[in-house]
Amino acid sequence: MTRARPKAPGLNTHPLDVLHRGLRAMLTTRLFDARMLTAQRQKKMSFYIQCLGEEAVACAHTLALEDSDMCFPTYRQQGILITRQVPLFEMICQLFSNECDPLKGRQLPVMYSNKAKGFFSISGNLGTQFVQGVGWAMASAIQGDTRIASAWIGDGATAESDFHTALTFAHVYRAPVILNVVNNQWAISSFQHIAGGEATTFAGRGVGNGIASLRVDGNDFLAVYAASRWAAERARNNHGPALIEWVTYRAGPHSTSDDPTRYRPADDYAHFPLGDPIERLKQHLIVRGAWDDERHQSLTKELEQEVIAATKAAEQHGTLGDAHIASASTIFEDVYKDMPAHLRRQRQQMGV
Repeated sequence: MTRARPKAPGLNTHPLDVLHRGLRAMLTTRLFDARMLTAQRQKKMSFYIQCLGEEAVACAHTLALEDSDMCFPTYRQQGILITRQVPLFEMICQLFSNECDPLKGRQLPVMYSNKAKGFFSISGNLGTQFVQGVGWAMASAIQGDTRIASAWIGDGATAESDFHTALTFAHVYRAPVILNVVNNQWAISSFQHIAGGEATTFAGRGVGNGIASLRVDGNDFLAVYAASRWAAERARNNHGPALIEWVTYRAGPHSTSDDPTRYRPADDYAHFPLGDPIERLKQHLIVRGAWDDERHQSLTKELEQEVIAATKAAEQHGTLGDAHIASASTIFEDVYKDMPAHLRRQRQQMGV
């Protein structure tokens, strides 16, 4: 079938608008991460996962998609939600598992879900989102829809069988999907060579499955945006899937439960040759005469206040460990479209 060409403006049409939006989204993501890391240390949530050093991968990629496209992320793509302007208050309530948690306390912190913003429920089981993304894309094509899917996986999880299954189905059925492999050099405590990264590139695995593949500097906002636009256009025009290996670096720990100094030098990130994605985009805009240090500092302060205000607002509805949690009656909701009689009886027996 013939699929319509994307209508969203490209980088050549509104370059500065895209770059400024991208810089704002990346800065917000980093400041949000820093604040939530502090909140976790204060025991306001059980754990947290940062994307420090990887902000360009999620933010630039999201700007290259249509808002109606569906993302199947891992637990390190909070930049997708922030770029799509999901309220920070809503995200923080999910992290705090409080009475305003949109997921009613049923998901671990950072396991977001937002159907309205095209953000599929995150799974703690690694690799599942890849096959889910391919399946959704196949269904979209069968229905004659022009929406595409974007699925995410880390370098370590490419060793999972779901990764290879997803590649096979994507190729055979020409699924309109972008398969993103975030090679941040480290799984939870092992270097990427444990997953086979020392023998060949992860992008090479896509080539071996007959899928158009690229290996891209994931810390270069412009490169991420351009490659993502290319992959999205291919998928939307029925030219099949694309696999992109984003070469980046996990600057922080795997999660707040991890101590990376036990398996790598503490200053390792500072020596990563690709550098800081936010600083790189900032310097690019300055060279173009479209930014300066004063505006950058002003924006940083503005965004810091937004994150602080959202955190304070969420705290008013409770944090982990206090009494402000979703009602026990909610365990009967969202199980069936219409609640059956036996669940209604059980809820009545609970007295809620």
